[in-house]
Amino acid sequence: MRVKKVFNNNVVLAETKGQSEMIVMGKGIGFQKKSGDAIEEEFIEKKFVIQEDEPAEYLKAVYQTLPVEESDAVFAIVVKAEQDLQQTFDSNVYLTLADHIHYAIQRTAEGINLKNPLAWEVRRFYRREYELGKESLAIIEKYTGTALDADEAASIALHFVNAQKEGQLIEETIKVTRIVQDILNIVRLHFGIVFEEESISYNRFMTHLQYFSQRVVSKETYPTSQDTFLLEQVKSNYPDALKCTEKIAVYISESYQFQVSPDEKIYLTIHIHRVVNHI
Repeated sequence: MRVKKVFNNNVVLAETKGQSEMIVMGKGIGFQKKSGDAIEEEFIEKKFVIQEDEPAEYLKAVYQTLPVEESDAVFAIVVKAEQDLQQTFDSNVYLTLADHIHYAIQRTAEGINLKNPLAWEVRRFYRREYELGKESLAIIEKYTGTALDADEAASIALHFVNAQKEGQLIEETIKVTRIVQDILNIVRLHFGIVFEEESISYNRFMTHLQYFSQRVVSKETYPTSQDTFLLEQVKSNYPDALKCTEKIAVYISESYQFQVSPDEKIYLTIHIHRVVNHI
């Protein structure tokens, strides 16, 4: 495999012996390289074969025009995110993140700062990704000299959230986040409480809500066990929590045209009872 074109120190366009093109990424893989030079396999961290109308073709187009310092920043951010989250992202994150950072830098230069309406929710629901978002701002400033608005940490965090969901669209991630927030508000107002966000019960409830909200967005029906005994026990033991669950079911039905199954109502009710009872 040989270099066809160097985009920057970490990204090169390579050509195989069969003369097919691929994007090759690796720390320092393009350093002091020129067209025709051999590429050391041990430096390759990612490679994407170029085929027309596929993501790698767009990746090639983006990185041919992206400023070197921005490209290096994207690479450093993705490498750190993969290490910290113990994930391996596909090529799409290099596209979406590069595009986002590029235009965020342009907006900052023009004095335009866009506020992320979900910044508070991202900080609350995706704490690891948000911390990575904040660290990403420091990396961007280090490589480009541009200090982005603090809200950009939440926007970058959403890219990491999306990258971990096997191609799920960011729009769907935003929907899931909104559903979780709305359900928390229904519970908070129904019981007149303030959640203890560090408690085990709250964190279990949050995990359940995130999976539940993903099923709502994807229209995935929860399997029904027909466990009438458990349903009767819940009705008898947790009547107030069940009333709250019914409010949630109405909200989901009216807003997302999704019918909450009896089993899902049971699990929601139990989680609501636990989180409220803990307080």
